[in-house]
Amino acid sequence: MLTKWLNNAHSTVVFTGAGMSTESGLPDFRSSTGLWKQFDPKQLASIDALNNQLSDFMQFYLERVNSVQLVKPHQGHSILAQWEKQGLIEGIITQNVDGLHQEAGSTHVAELHGTLKRLHCQSCGETKDREDFIKQQIKCHCGGKIRPSIVLFGEQLPNKAFEDASHLSSFCDLFIVLGSSLSVAPANQFPLIAKEAGAKLIIINEESTDLDHYADLVINERKIGEVLSAVDQQLHSI
Repeated sequence: MLTKWLNNAHSTVVFTGAGMSTESGLPDFRSSTGLWKQFDPKQLASIDALNNQLSDFMQFYLERVNSVQLVKPHQGHSILAQWEKQGLIEGIITQNVDGLHQEAGSTHVAELHGTLKRLHCQSCGETKDREDFIKQQIKCHCGGKIRPSIVLFGEQLPNKAFEDASHLSSFCDLFIVLGSSLSVAPANQFPLIAKEAGAKLIIINEESTDLDHYADLVINERKIGEVLSAVDQQLHSI
């Protein structure tokens, strides 16, 4: 059914969450073993922490910036990039900040929560070098703090990514969720925007989500790379 819908859709959008990256070796956030079980996000992944707990903030993100350099895209990332080149998908909306979609070759990616692949000065906005951050050079020449270019708790989503995601969701006829708990607003509204606009909604996630009852197809307890590989093989046999 998924293969048929994908093959027949005029515009397919893919929405990815942390579960997309766990198969590359990155930890997720909200599962029983996720990052938020070890750290309180509202304490460390926040503007308040950047301003008032700089040492703890930098240590947390130093580890995360390092971690994304050690992992590579898995087969699922590569298949999505290939589908984009073949015209099978219009674009990707992602909650992930690891840059793995782009590394795999995807070009139309709306990064709702920013990226750990870039850093900038909180004060002047100047782009900074990752190696300087790793060496814990956390002050800009202007005196501002150097930070990862991710969205922290207390910040708004980047306008362009939000607008791109809104457009993709409003005009697609197939919306595929991969590895998201769909528990974070406003990102979790995009599947509903697509559904209300008439798109079929597919949710592929290890665990159930609060939006499963809106979906036309739900796949649980299967690896994303495995599902995408099976669909890709079926597409080649059509």
